[in-house]
Amino acid sequence: MSSLPPVHWTESGQAHNALWRSESGAPPPTRIEVADDRMPADVAYRLICAGTHLLWRGDFHNARQLLQALGRRIDKKPRKAADSLLDAFNRHRQAQSQRARLLGSLLLAIDADHGIALRRAPDARQACLEAYGPASGPYLVSLRELQGVIGAHEWRKKGVPIAALDGRIHPHYGVFSPVRGEYIELVARAPLPGGQPALAYDIGTGTGVLAAVLARRGVPHVVATDQDPRALACARENLARLDLQAQVDVVQADLFPDGRAPLVVCNPPWLPARPSAPVEYAIYDPDSRMLRGFLQGLASHLAPQGEGWLIMSDLAEHLGLRAPDELSAWISGAGLRVIGRLDARPLHPRVSDAGDPLHAARAAEITTLWRLAAAG
Repeated sequence: MSSLPPVHWTESGQAHNALWRSESGAPPPTRIEVADDRMPADVAYRLICAGTHLLWRGDFHNARQLLQALGRRIDKKPRKAADSLLDAFNRHRQAQSQRARLLGSLLLAIDADHGIALRRAPDARQACLEAYGPASGPYLVSLRELQGVIGAHEWRKKGVPIAALDGRIHPHYGVFSPVRGEYIELVARAPLPGGQPALAYDIGTGTGVLAAVLARRGVPHVVATDQDPRALACARENLARLDLQAQVDVVQADLFPDGRAPLVVCNPPWLPARPSAPVEYAIYDPDSRMLRGFLQGLASHLAPQGEGWLIMSDLAEHLGLRAPDELSAWISGAGLRVIGRLDARPLHPRVSDAGDPLHAARAAEITTLWRLAAAG
């Protein structure tokens, strides 16, 4: 029996139903109007603003153009000036959430084999199968989400080049792509404890990129953990592609595996806020749960003279989401001490985008690899 909720609508005087799919957890639409190439963008915009979802029956490329037109109308809405960077962050998140909700109102009907019965529609069956698995029946999904599924499929095929690996990492749908290279370079150049540790843990491995870097640096045994099934499958596939599966064990765990290691590495989400989609769990960590859990459990999972590497951006401090001395207090409160640090400035395009509402914080951001050891 499917866990997806049903959705109902009337079309040409006939009752229809399908399953509802939303990776962001959006509730099933209650008002659906059929739309096609004849519907002007202004009419579509008024309808979605009033809470109506539009089920597209026209040309697929025209649906993409309508989505772009709706985005332009949403972005024209004036925004109030923020009083602080924290206020700017909260307003930005609110605006992004509202934008995603409105753009998510343009729907497509997908067949049980993941086919799209529209003119000039792409063959997205493999992309949907990778993201969703086998379908249990016809379903409705937003065009915006489908575009994300197709885009993720292309990234998965092409891969992300990683200089430290002299190879590529292939992210799966819903698993954060390692496009910000500075944290990878920090792990690639930090001095290994004891010269060559026999074992390392990679906590929250995601695509497996940091576990792969550690293995390529000569660590003979790496245990990579994650609790997300998509991440576990992604990491295993990437490590096999890189021929590192014999060196790295990928295990399902909430933070730490059993035992102690001379090196424990973690790159937790950097911002203490609530994610709005599964892939955002790599960015947003509600109440800093993963960060604090890592710090509180680190000392009991370090071998004697072992090190924990915490890779963190200070963007949260610049945005006012975390007090400047809060991380240091958590480190010392967990029975840890700082024995060194390596810093790097991000190189992603937003750093130089003066039009970004969070530009001031991004321009000042530093990513740090904190080398931690048990106190005393």
